[in-house]
Formats: sequence, structure tokens, C-alpha cells
Amino acid sequence: MSREYPIIAVTGSSGAGTTTVKRTFERMFAREDIHAAFVDGDAFHRYTRDELARIFEEEPSRKSELSHFAVEANLLDRLEGLFQEYGDLGMGMHRHYIHAEDKQYIEAGYQVGTFTEWEPVPGGTDLLFYEGLHGGLVTHEYDIAKHVDLLVGVAPTMNLEWIQKIHRDTNLRGHSQESVIDTILGRMHDYVRYIQPQFSRSHINFQRVPTVDTSNPFEMQDIPTDAESMVVIRFRDPHSVDFPYLLTMIRDSFMTRPHTLVVPGARMSLAMDLILAPLVTQLLDQRRFR
Repeated sequence: MSREYPIIAVTGSSGAGTTTVKRTFERMFAREDIHAAFVDGDAFHRYTRDELARIFEEEPSRKSELSHFAVEANLLDRLEGLFQEYGDLGMGMHRHYIHAEDKQYIEAGYQVGTFTEWEPVPGGTDLLFYEGLHGGLVTHEYDIAKHVDLLVGVAPTMNLEWIQKIHRDTNLRGHSQESVIDTILGRMHDYVRYIQPQFSRSHINFQRVPTVDTSNPFEMQDIPTDAESMVVIRFRDPHSVDFPYLLTMIRDSFMTRPHTLVVPGARMSLAMDLILAPLVTQLLDQRRFR
């Protein structure tokens, strides 16, 4: 049952392609005149880039425990508090983490790797949209997933995920290939412990699978295009899905299991729109008729 103020979370690893899904939701919200409060998961990191660098220099043994995937490196109490408060009252506090591509913040004087000040989410919104690493996290101390009405997982095949991260971080964020690979390998334990389990809790998973050779993701190469991939879509509750309709509307799609639809990569945006738009409408209708 939907809360008074619904929460949608798109969760996935760094470089997984969650931003692509976010853009699909943004277009949907604009078309349907839905006013969303957008929350950036990176905003709940505990440390600035300089603070992390200082910790790693002074206490190198802590490097493995402070990846951005790890509980210790994030303010998960504040994230869970925001979700609970927004779901009940449509309110809460958030901020923004500055990346190299955030030109408007940099022009305003912010430094890459720092945060804006905490501020209230916009008032009068219909729902909260979260994109980040921990939207479906459950640990002994935190249960963020229970606050989410629609949890969408984005989990491309591992090699593709790494290719996308290397490409983004070297071309957009100024990191060296060696440093990005070191980060990937250093986070592996936390990826298995904190990120992957979320995909078993998600309502829908989108997994892009390349149809070209990605056997060595650490060799510099272009990201496979949409036309060079298929998308595996898994539904947690297949009984609520009109598969005949989706198969008719999405050309060249097919099913591989009772809960799994496969679509051409070039039709991923169409598939997301057809699948997600009715779910968003349902969440808002449940709220309006409470």
C-alpha cells in the first residue's frame, strides 16, 4: 500500500546506468505533470573527497572499509530519516554532492568532491525520486528498502558495468584509468555485501547485456551502444504484468522465464516508459483516494 507521499528509488552500482533511468522518469514526470523531489544518493556520503584522501594518507588500513558502497562511508541514518519523513509528511532534508560534470555548481563556487548545504526538499511535491547506491539497502541497523514504494534495480552485466564506469570517470571526471580500476577492485567486497543483495528486493530489475565482446573490461574501449545490447527485465511480481501487451508493443521482445522479458537495447527507453508509467500513476492514485 502506498504511503501518503510515495517514494521511488533507482538503485545500482557506480557506472551502472542509473542516470539513464532517471532521465526516463524525468521525461515521464514532465509529460504527466508530476512534481517530484529529486534526491541524489551521493549526497549522503559521509566525507568530502579531500577528507577521504586525508584519511587514506593518515590511516591507509581504512581504505578498504571506506568505499562509497560501505555503510561506514555514508550517512544512512539521514537517508532513512529522509525517506521516513517524506513518506509521512512530504518533507525532509537533502543536499548535493559536486561532481566534475556539475558545471552550474562549480560556476557558483563549489569545489568538486564537496557538498552543498543541507536544505529542505521542495514543498508541494507529489513524490520523492531517489537515484543512488542504497535505495534498497537492508542491514542489521538500517532498513531503507521498507520505505520505498517502487524500487528499480539497474544492474548491467559486470564487465559492461566496469566499462561504463571507466569510460565515465576518465572522460567526465578526470580520473586516470589506473585509479578507476583500483577503485573497482577495492570496492569488490562492499559491492557483494551491500549492492548486489538489493537486486533481490527490487520490484523490477533492468539488466543490459552486450552482444559484442566485452571480455576484457579493463582494456580501453567504447561503451557498447544500445543497438549492440539486449535488456533483461525481471519482475518480482509477474502476476501484475500484462506481458501480452508488452510483447505486442515492444517489437522483437520475448520472454525467457515467467517473470522475465527481454527487449532490444534500442527499445529500452520505450520498455521503461510502458512498464513504469502505469506503476507511477497507480502510486499517485492510491495516494489521492486515501
